[in-house]
Amino acid sequence: MNRKYFKPGSLTWWSGFVPLAGGTFIAFEPVHQLAEYTAAVSSMFGDVSPAVPINAGLALIGLRGASG
Repeated sequence: MNRKYFKPGSLTWWSGFVPLAGGTFIAFEPVHQLAEYTAAVSSMFGDVSPAVPINAGLALIGLRGASG
């Protein structure tokens, strides 16, 4: 099995995964209804739309896969 994009030993992979997970958590706030935690996570990313950290995370993971 080829794990081109899944490299948990890479710092670049983790720096892409964290905003991806954070943006996903922010986007699903209506589902889990943890408004206080969502506000805290959102403030870590500069109170932007959830799409921004999700796209940034996907871009970093994609760059890691392309370089590697």
